[in-house]
Amino acid sequence: MQLLLRLTALLALIVTPLHAADLSVEEYGYPLANPFEATIAGTPADLRAEVPSDDAIDQADYSLRLRPEREFTLPDNFWPVKQLRYRLARQRGPAPLMFIISGTGAHYSAGKTEALKRLFYGAGYHVVQLSSPTSYDFMSAASRYATPGISSDDAKDLYRVMQAVRAQQHKLQVTEFHLTGYSLGALNAAFVSQLDETRRSFNFKRVLLLNPPVNLYTSVANLDKLVQTRVDGINDHTTFYEVVLEKLTRYYQQRGYIDLDEAMLYDFQQSTLKLSDEQMAMLIGSVFRFSAADIIFTSDLINRRGLIVPQDYPINQSTSLEPFFKRALLCDFDCYITEQLIPMWRAQYDGGSLTQLVQQVSLYALEDYLRQSPKIAVMHNADDVILGAGDIGFLRRTFGDRLTLYPRGGHCGNLTYRVNAQHMLEFFRG
Repeated sequence: MQLLLRLTALLALIVTPLHAADLSVEEYGYPLANPFEATIAGTPADLRAEVPSDDAIDQADYSLRLRPEREFTLPDNFWPVKQLRYRLARQRGPAPLMFIISGTGAHYSAGKTEALKRLFYGAGYHVVQLSSPTSYDFMSAASRYATPGISSDDAKDLYRVMQAVRAQQHKLQVTEFHLTGYSLGALNAAFVSQLDETRRSFNFKRVLLLNPPVNLYTSVANLDKLVQTRVDGINDHTTFYEVVLEKLTRYYQQRGYIDLDEAMLYDFQQSTLKLSDEQMAMLIGSVFRFSAADIIFTSDLINRRGLIVPQDYPINQSTSLEPFFKRALLCDFDCYITEQLIPMWRAQYDGGSLTQLVQQVSLYALEDYLRQSPKIAVMHNADDVILGAGDIGFLRRTFGDRLTLYPRGGHCGNLTYRVNAQHMLEFFRG
């Protein structure tokens, strides 16, 4: 489980000069050709950008009281998330401020978010780290409907959080505002940027989308399918996790110590014990399935729908939630969309079919805005596992030379790569 948590904390940082999309594999220099391996192992330590250590960053965590009614309706064992926490890294004087939106299910202190913070802080930005609208803490403490997936609603919830952060940090000297997000957080950033065009609280100078899903349903389906991969050595008596942990145990015995970080995972994949493509696919899919189960369980509990937790079931600090989480694991993202998201969408907005929902929550809904807004750019990888047929064509048509398409990197595996970091900072500096 600790390995799964680490793997969800891989990072994403991508921006480019005008013709970075034309970089060949040789010119780019990122070493991992396998997209599954890149997604899991990330960037080798000696190829990452230089960033400040945590000791050199003036940072602290803060809390916002946004949904006070939940303090009485949520079970007692939800006490840590009845207020929304975020992290602020501040410069000594006036500086631009960067908001970072985390990816699917990710907390504001997730590894990818932390890595982006270090990069931008080192470049002179104040940085605010925000949890994903799909994280259980955001759903509990900030979301109006606690049913993430309606992108316009998620953007409104995020915008309210960002306004509350600004009000709470009113003494912070900010020269201009910028916005970025990775994975699902990149899709959220696009909708937040459009919302700001009318509300004008921030007037974002530049917005960068890192590895966003184009068609949200396609990306979800791609990740869900990975859990169904057939893996050699797994049967009724041996689970997938036992196979992976047995390999890791043997690897650690050879090394003589345990260190669960991206550098170790990269070295592990260079050893004779490395995971097969099928095992890596299953591991990535499993991480996503755990995130989906968190969403399914939390949304059902907060809204008292009775699909996972019986409506009248008493829950207190001593109640074991494990049986309900196991039940949530049996409900994939398709199940969540069918049983929770679409019914809520129809009840609140008189919504229609699944096809109409997908159109409204994906980048398609913002096509005209994204095409006409020169301040928004995308960085993506040609081999990203969340992309489907036609997605890259959509990005090319919509963003033109504001799209940087790297030849390698999987899903956010190259975010800390020094080439990506340089391109990213160049974009925000104009």
